[in-house]
Amino acid sequence: MIKHLFLYVTLLLACVNVQAQTDWLRLASGLLKAGQAATIIDEDLAETVREAVAQMDKTNKVASASNTYAKRLKRLTRGMTSADGIKFNFKVYITSEANAFACPDGSVRVFSGLMDMLDDNELLGVIGHEIGHVALRHSKKAWRSALLRSAASDVIGSRSSTWAAVSDSFLGDISSVALSAKHSRFHESQADDYGYDFLKLSGKNPWAMGLAFKKLKKISEDKSSKKVAKLLEAFSSHPDFDSRIQHMRDRARSDGFVTN
Repeated sequence: MIKHLFLYVTLLLACVNVQAQTDWLRLASGLLKAGQAATIIDEDLAETVREAVAQMDKTNKVASASNTYAKRLKRLTRGMTSADGIKFNFKVYITSEANAFACPDGSVRVFSGLMDMLDDNELLGVIGHEIGHVALRHSKKAWRSALLRSAASDVIGSRSSTWAAVSDSFLGDISSVALSAKHSRFHESQADDYGYDFLKLSGKNPWAMGLAFKKLKKISEDKSSKKVAKLLEAFSSHPDFDSRIQHMRDRARSDGFVTN
């Protein structure tokens, strides 16, 4: 693989004008990531995540602060500022699609289509679960894996507008791969419990986790719904909803919360 990569870079440089303002540091970073996958440092990963999130925010319709969806999300997440040293920033994407995701840098994005389908408690449950993946570094591992598979993006990146456009497309690929990554059942269970604890410490009713799973189970039984396809695909490798609901119910009752 490395031999082919160096050949590719050699051919690329032969085609690039010598006076072009190539970003040599990024080129070197790309080679390093392709040749020494295990050595990707957190700073490289953090920068890539920030760039990818910025691009996603640019290509999606983000709800303004005065928007009803944004106000609702701000109200629900009041006091939920950080977890395990990771600071959160919340935004709503205006789209009929039902989905939500959280990135290693603390960016949490909720789709308005999902907000239309869930009540406040159910929505908090989904957000708590996604935050769990971030705080437990599951999302970080998914992005790192995606970055390795797209290491060539740094090789062809430069300050030239032409190559920058190509680099942007790779950032989109990285985002898609990372956001569609399926976590192990063990990680899903960990995220469930972390989300429960996080909501509880944030002064929220942690039974919201169970309510979220009850609603997702109901949605999953509606095979005709295409708006939730990606959301359900993301949950396809999760533990079954019944066992998750019961686990959340047991925890909530043990902690003195009323469940239904």
